[in-house]
Amino acid sequence: MTDFGASSYHRYLQGDSSALEDLVREYGDTLVRFCYSFLNDYYSAEDVMEETFATLIVKRKKFSERAKFKTYLFKIARNKCIDILRSRNRTVELNDNLNDLLSDSPESTALLSDRNKQLYKCMLLLPEAYRQVLILVYFEDFSVEETGKVLYKNRKQIYNLLSRARASLKEILIKEGINSENI
Repeated sequence: MTDFGASSYHRYLQGDSSALEDLVREYGDTLVRFCYSFLNDYYSAEDVMEETFATLIVKRKKFSERAKFKTYLFKIARNKCIDILRSRNRTVELNDNLNDLLSDSPESTALLSDRNKQLYKCMLLLPEAYRQVLILVYFEDFSVEETGKVLYKNRKQIYNLLSRARASLKEILIKEGINSENI
């Protein structure tokens, strides 16, 4: 199985600028969703996505084939999000940007499908670590190993987080009166 991201990045490193556009099209929206789970701010999440791709352009690091390119890309984004949170020197709480995210604006439509809006809204009520593991595993189809690499946790920790996150999400769905079977 060919790693789309790795092959596109190699094409970019060899001078094919359209390969970078392919990477942005393929991973841009998913990176924004992932960064939003850290920052709770759509515009900051977009900025981090752009900075992540800028890092690929500026550093032009040779990608090692030990992991999937998508895992590599998400690790860069995660580190950038953590840098922003550290610079804020406080815990980010849910804010008015949630309303922007869940509106019917073109940005929110691109960010979330209608099917996932209700679920994602409930997920935002979860602790940050739970949101991140759910997004990576269920929205981005990361394996437990890949999720562990991105979040710097071992398999057991990821399985524990997943179990707790699912249980907490189920409680929130029940409390909100949402049938969790449909989601």
